[in-house]
Amino acid sequence: MKQEYIEKIYAGWLAKMIGIRLGAVVEGWTCERIAREYGEVKGYLQEYKNFAADDDSNGPYYLLRALSEGGHFPDLQPQDVADALMNYAGWEHGFFWFGGYGVSTEHTAFLNLWNGIPAPLSGSAQQNGLAVAEQIGGQIFIDCWGLMNPGNPERAARFARAAASVTHDGNGIWGGVFIAVCISQAFVETDIRRIIEKGLEYIPQDCEYAAVVRDICAYHEEHPQSWRDCFSHIRKNWGYDRYPGNCHIIPNAAVIILSLLYGEGDFDRTLCICNMCGWDTDCNVGNTATIMGVRGGTKAIDPEKWRAPINDLAIFSGTTGALNISDIPEGASLMAALAFRLDGEEPPALWKNIWDRGRNLWHFEYPGSTHAFCIRGSGKGHLENVRSQSASGNRALLAVMEGEGESRYEIFRKTYYEPEDFSDSRYDPSFSPVVYPGQTLRCLLSLPERAGDNAENAGEAKGANTAAEGDAGAVLCLYGKLRGKDGTACLYAEERRLAWGERAQLEWRIPAGLSETILEVGVCCRFSGGPVKLLLHEMEVTGGADYRIDFSRERTEKWTDCHREISQFTRGRGLAYLEGGQLHLTGTDWAEVYTGSPEWKDYEAQFELTPQLGEEHCVLFRVQGAARSYGFGFTGKNRIGVWKKDREVRLLKELPFAWEAGRSFCLTVRAKGEVFLLYADGKELFRITDEDRPRLSGCIGLGVRNNSHCRIDSIRLRELEQG
Repeated sequence: MKQEYIEKIYAGWLAKMIGIRLGAVVEGWTCERIAREYGEVKGYLQEYKNFAADDDSNGPYYLLRALSEGGHFPDLQPQDVADALMNYAGWEHGFFWFGGYGVSTEHTAFLNLWNGIPAPLSGSAQQNGLAVAEQIGGQIFIDCWGLMNPGNPERAARFARAAASVTHDGNGIWGGVFIAVCISQAFVETDIRRIIEKGLEYIPQDCEYAAVVRDICAYHEEHPQSWRDCFSHIRKNWGYDRYPGNCHIIPNAAVIILSLLYGEGDFDRTLCICNMCGWDTDCNVGNTATIMGVRGGTKAIDPEKWRAPINDLAIFSGTTGALNISDIPEGASLMAALAFRLDGEEPPALWKNIWDRGRNLWHFEYPGSTHAFCIRGSGKGHLENVRSQSASGNRALLAVMEGEGESRYEIFRKTYYEPEDFSDSRYDPSFSPVVYPGQTLRCLLSLPERAGDNAENAGEAKGANTAAEGDAGAVLCLYGKLRGKDGTACLYAEERRLAWGERAQLEWRIPAGLSETILEVGVCCRFSGGPVKLLLHEMEVTGGADYRIDFSRERTEKWTDCHREISQFTRGRGLAYLEGGQLHLTGTDWAEVYTGSPEWKDYEAQFELTPQLGEEHCVLFRVQGAARSYGFGFTGKNRIGVWKKDREVRLLKELPFAWEAGRSFCLTVRAKGEVFLLYADGKELFRITDEDRPRLSGCIGLGVRNNSHCRIDSIRLRELEQG
């Protein structure tokens, strides 16, 4: 695979997020209403504190994991995607529109899968009827399959067909194939009409999707001047009134083709035309933007208009709370790494080093990327991606800080989000932190030379610090902002003074054993005079978590009256609430909540658990989502056991054990490799070796089954040394 495709994958994923954000404000609106409210659309229609999750981004971000987790790599089977969907989508909340069985296509397929109907029957017209099967979802979650197959439309089409068939059929599948092929072809072709023609090659020539594409192309050839006239033609011949269901794929496919053609290759014009047409705007603009982002690369995307408001942040709403806090470089890296694997090639050494170091390496190698870093301080400051030699690559993040007298700034990355950080509650996100007490924060920084000196990075960093003569540079320290029971506070590492032209690596282990949530980490910079320019080459979090959750310190996070979450936790299913300083969990057939990092491997976790009602209460470990985990706890009256969940629960071992409702127990899990030691009140009960595809990493959680209700006072987790 060509190295330049890595940047195009990033540009495509970035553009997808731009398109979703642009269209979300007017989703479901008519063309006329958009014109009345906003006139000619030329950019974003609304400012957000941060843009919350959206189904159009949830789908590709989580379902691409089916390729590496499904067991058929380098092939992709429909059931692989079905398993990922069941694993990462919460039960009838978040992820996508749960509008009811037979109303929402995805909801219908989701319930089919959980009730034993396999893919692709789960999404078939045979099972669900053609109207349900041909709604728009077949193409809106499909971008990842095009992005990870640059210039390989055959493989993109094959993957897209397998993925779309889990939830859709007929034109619902062909739309997914068409969009994935167009994205793949945009890596190697800039002519819009040829990109469209390539998409047509991979779908049946007699299907309605092909007919609408050809019709809009023909109309454009005869009437190339006015997109509005073309849209009138679409409404007359392919409009919503002609198709059943809530959001049929055919009218929206017509809008995508119109936008690509009448946009005339211009990124801004193409996206804005697509948005002004109305209908399913976030979906249509998202797909269109991915094609245009790949085609033009990052140079086609205006940094101030489109990129700055997003700031590389990507928020999702799956079952794994730490993955719900992401950024655009991470998603691009996931797809780019898979692209090299699919081609059987080693990535370039620079990129292999970055990808091998994991999602908690925050680098700046993608042109213009910020990795969601922010700046605040005593004056005006801004961040800018620049060329500069660093440990991880050839780019760095330049912080420009104005100042008079004594100045102070923080350059930071948020590691946990709360409802007040957002303007809305799109698709019900919830989070677990991405950084924990006990871990080590490491940061590589440098101060370019003052103006007039020959600094190594002065040219690209516009190098040129202008602090007062005679000063000794800047004072730097790493820090973490924590939220506790009584509000927020900051912990600071030891300060270090950095001279002009000096480069340094700062390192700080966050104190272990804390029960506060880490909200952000970063570097604090103090200096006299100004302005001062600081280069952040990379920041990385390593080492094992060592922390405690005290539920008397946690809180109910209210997003809306109908969306409330327990801080640090995501919910698979059931009712979770705080009462009396304890977490309560209750449900019917099953209920589960999860917290922590999916990357935790070996750890010891202690849970103070009290059964309330029913007979099945457990703690969860090595949780990889709603469908994959281990459980340890009470399996019936006077019974205790261990089980493994792979959608269905399979009991591994069980023993007699006297327990009763209302009595508290300390359940301890020690997981090291495929060996699990399990204790109740300090007594070892089980030593289990799982040799059948063991789960070697995952979060922790709490579960009940069969109408049970339990409460939990606290959790203490400590990661163990590897080896």
